[in-house]
Amino acid sequence: MEQRESYHNYMGRRMREEDAKMATENALNNAQRSIWVTFRKEGVHLYPGADSDPKLATGDWDDVSFLGIAHRHIFHFRVRIEVFHNDRDIEFIQFKRWLERLYSEQGTSDGDVLVLNHRSCEMIADELYEKITTKFPSRFVEIEVAEDGENGCSIYYPKC
Repeated sequence: MEQRESYHNYMGRRMREEDAKMATENALNNAQRSIWVTFRKEGVHLYPGADSDPKLATGDWDDVSFLGIAHRHIFHFRVRIEVFHNDRDIEFIQFKRWLERLYSEQGTSDGDVLVLNHRSCEMIADELYEKITTKFPSRFVEIEVAEDGENGCSIYYPKC
């Protein structure tokens, strides 16, 4: 003989089911959405004073005096930006192409090589953020810039 669920148990179960459904809907409605793109660009930069600063030009295992001379890297970029809905608020292929074009405009490169002078990865990220936030205001942005995909920075810029 099948036992019937009591009204009290039924109402408790239904409330738990509705609470779970509402929690899922709240998570979807309050999710922090973003897209990200990656690209690479050859560049040349240097660390002024690295060849003469005793903290850097140690002559020992931790000597990095060679950074004071212009040297080449493949800079790896990863840019994440907030989007406000799921249907291509920012189309990521267009976003990537726009970012790549920023580094091929007159004055930022010598042919296909970025001329970065003394800029560190952090400085490169800050300059890129200023361009992104001008075109796409009021969004959080996260930028990673790495030298040869090995060492770099990650900077999170909150929505302003």
